[in-house]
Amino acid sequence: MTAIEHKELKGITVKNLIVTIVSTASIVVSVMTTYFQLKNDIYYLKTQEETQSRINEIRLKVLESNVAVLQRQVDEIKNKKPIKNK
Repeated sequence: MTAIEHKELKGITVKNLIVTIVSTASIVVSVMTTYFQLKNDIYYLKTQEETQSRINEIRLKVLESNVAVLQRQVDEIKNKKPIKNK
């Protein structure tokens, strides 16, 4: 131990104070790192959800147009008069 580490302030050694500060800083860094990772993950999931929603909307529009075409074809078939064979 160095001379400065032997000094005490109300029963707390400088060494213990340094260890406490470094440990607290380490915990803060760890928590902040986890926070930013989670923040990025949430942003990525939100972006993916929005993209999937847009894809689903496009698919729905395509299906609706296909249904409209098929409905017109069904109506045309219904409106045709059967040809009588002689």
